[in-house]
Amino acid sequence: MDGSHDPQWPETSLVGRLNPADRATVLALGRQVRYRGGEILVHEGEASDAVMVLLGGMVKVTAHAQDGREALLAVRMAGDLVGEFAGIDGKPRVATITACGPLLARRVGRAVFLACMQADPSLAMAVNEVVVAKMRTATGRIVDFAGCDVTTRLARMLRYLAVTYPKPGAPSGVISAPLSQAELATLVGASDSAVIKALRTLRVREAISTTYRTIRVRDLDLLSEIALGSS
Repeated sequence: MDGSHDPQWPETSLVGRLNPADRATVLALGRQVRYRGGEILVHEGEASDAVMVLLGGMVKVTAHAQDGREALLAVRMAGDLVGEFAGIDGKPRVATITACGPLLARRVGRAVFLACMQADPSLAMAVNEVVVAKMRTATGRIVDFAGCDVTTRLARMLRYLAVTYPKPGAPSGVISAPLSQAELATLVGASDSAVIKALRTLRVREAISTTYRTIRVRDLDLLSEIALGSS
């Protein structure tokens, strides 16, 4: 990778990490597909193994807990790679991926995906970095659940979303993901009522403001201090 960044793509996404040549290669892989809002790209437990490169829109990644409840594991935006676990190891899907509104993506078969990585070490390294980043985030959330209160966990999640997925064309600090309070609750491992209380706390402290399914970070430095437990 040569560090050339296209501002169209978040720097933390797969496409955003790539140099121009690798970016062009990835954006030409597979076939372009469109999904309607609510349409499922892959089902938890199924044996499919294609990967998807998101070009526009957003997906949510969910899985079922042992008690049957659906847990929101992550949201992914344009530039992100999804479905890569099955694309790498060929095992059944560990989660369901659902389009949140109209979605445009490249759907790439496993054989093509693996052959491309084998032929291009810099691309393989970028995919590895993306997978490791996801694992680091997941590990950090486990630690958060064990040792932090709900307000701190929520501040960390909102800071992550604001920094990673700023809303294009929107005022600074607006988070792209239109998450409900229930979805935020599953992301931070808390009850709906606890998240409502934590949101109220963050609003009172003027770290954020909220409207229906829209959250704006008003003071990123303050939110960061709360996320670190230092304020």
